[in-house]
Amino acid sequence: MARTTNSDTLPFVDSRYELGMLASQRVRDLNGGVAPVVDKRDDKLTVVALREIASGKLNVDDLRHEFVQSYKESPITESGEESLEIGTEDPLLREIDAELESALSDEPVAESDDSAAGESDAE
Repeated sequence: MARTTNSDTLPFVDSRYELGMLASQRVRDLNGGVAPVVDKRDDKLTVVALREIASGKLNVDDLRHEFVQSYKESPITESGEESLEIGTEDPLLREIDAELESALSDEPVAESDDSAAGESDAE
């Protein structure tokens, strides 16, 4: 394939919007070291991803599933609650994370005074 167009890829995806999402996921995979399923030549990874989708050699359902899963992953603590902790060894980032966590847990959640003000305005 000398040049990949949207019409070449549409038999394999539902829309141009989905094509953009899946191609971006595939580029992330290629950047991560996954071997391309088509000849890379001297093309940029975005072109390679589009050529892979248009070739039909790439399992689009697996790519779609991988894309959805990439947005579902969130850190979970042992108690089952979501955690905002950064998984890094950088001491500065860990210190900032600890400060933020203590600030969030130390501040009492106050009742909103807006509701009381709204009631007095209504009268």
